[in-house]
Amino acid sequence: MKRYAIAIIGALGIAVTGAAFAGEGEHHGTVHWGYEGEGAPFLWGSLKEEFATCGEGKSQSPIDISSVIVTELPAIQVDYKATPLEILNNGHAVQVNYGGGSRMTVGGKSYQLLQFHFHAPSEHTIGGKYYPMVAHLVHKADDGSLGVIGVMMKEGAENALIKTLWDHLPAEAGQKESVADVSINVADLLPVDRTYFNYSGSLTTPPCTEGVNWMVLAAPVSVSAEQIKQYTDILSGTNRPVQPLNGRTIRLSN
Repeated sequence: MKRYAIAIIGALGIAVTGAAFAGEGEHHGTVHWGYEGEGAPFLWGSLKEEFATCGEGKSQSPIDISSVIVTELPAIQVDYKATPLEILNNGHAVQVNYGGGSRMTVGGKSYQLLQFHFHAPSEHTIGGKYYPMVAHLVHKADDGSLGVIGVMMKEGAENALIKTLWDHLPAEAGQKESVADVSINVADLLPVDRTYFNYSGSLTTPPCTEGVNWMVLAAPVSVSAEQIKQYTDILSGTNRPVQPLNGRTIRLSN
């Protein structure tokens, strides 16, 4: 295996040069945590006993992806089905709940897709760079462990799936729209290139549970400036600051 340091963020979100050395759970909590003031991220660990890991954990997310090992990693295989649109604003993120039967498999381990949601700007950074938005696809395996795919979103062409979602964008916290006659498939949000960064991290929102298998895709997808604005007019600054790596290894699939 070879170690690399990220030098340039290229069209696919990464370029490397030879040198010596990503609200993710099934739902967001109802405690008064947030992204500023008395509920700011640096205080999460003290807000509630169940949130202690947010302050004490050593494998927290998000992180800055700036030094990686390029190696053989199992391909991410997805079998996502179309699902009736159920979209909600939980006050921290816009989230789309997913029906049963959609799965992601990696390294022989299968996870069920529970939901996907958005942050603006991105939570993980690549070489210190934030993207305007990110989508987190949250999966759960039969053993209860979580796997999250991060899809970075850059400004560019209009995104067809995002257009469908934003046509029903709930503007108020607590608002939910169930649109039985509209079906979506989150597979339409994934880039063709499934190269990914992999590391062991945590939920990026309380209770900050560790042991999450993170797969941050290297290739971003495009969303238009107007689509970014539509989201950030409702929710912005919803990103936890990057956390210490604490000696963890970040791998990049080749």
